Amino acid sequence: MLSGNQVKHINSLKQKKFREIHRQFLAEGSKLVKEILESQYKVLNVYAIADWLKQNEDIVLSNQVSFVEVSLGEMERITALSSPSSALAVAEIPEMTGPPALINDLVLVLDDIRDPGNLGTIIRIADWFGIKTIICSENTVDLYNPKVIQATMGSAFRINIFYTDLKKFLSSLSPKVKIYGTFTQGESIYSTPLEDQGIIIIGNESSGISKEISLNVTDRISIPAYIKDNRHIDHAESLNASIATAIICSEFRRRMG
Repeated sequence: MLSGNQVKHINSLKQKKFREIHRQFLAEGSKLVKEILESQYKVLNVYAIADWLKQNEDIVLSNQVSFVEVSLGEMERITALSSPSSALAVAEIPEMTGPPALINDLVLVLDDIRDPGNLGTIIRIADWFGIKTIICSENTVDLYNPKVIQATMGSAFRINIFYTDLKKFLSSLSPKVKIYGTFTQGESIYSTPLEDQGIIIIGNESSGISKEISLNVTDRISIPAYIKDNRHIDHAESLNASIATAIICSEFRRRMG
């Protein structure tokens, strides 16, 4: 049975200020709980209904973690989802190190991505395409927001994610590093020479890459809209940030063969 203080503490972690105070976050849902238990993250407690604990007895016995049986009614009091899940984990937020100084693979840089669903989906896309490092601006939505963690479907536990001053970071890189910036007006990604090492910058959902950050871009790329019979046709003003990221990452990896 959950105490009032436990309920209060778990619910407080839905807010960024309390995540920062306690250095803890939530991972909710059977898949996410299993993923984080297999990761390098330190899990403090797992709250789960009896059926989940019984079905995952091997996981319970093989992990030195506190597993607490709760009722469905108790899960309803602590869930961050629209309907309660079967399991919820509380884990430690690790100490953040600085972003890598050397770029020897593709790295995603996110310039003020604000939507939790977009950030979570971008992390999942990076995981799919084998991009292991994401560097976020300081104003990008918090990685440990429950909606972000949920949208990653466990990919957040496999990707190295950093928050930093993007201008300082980009300015510190070797001039040999290619910095690709995504713009509505840029050279088509399908005709631009692409390298297998470098930075790919994804801009804010509404305003794109900021002017300050764009000064560091060496190659401006775009995803061309469909043209029929050499004529532009009516189309959406822009693509969703996560969809654009998927298309761009796919083309980079396709070129690498």
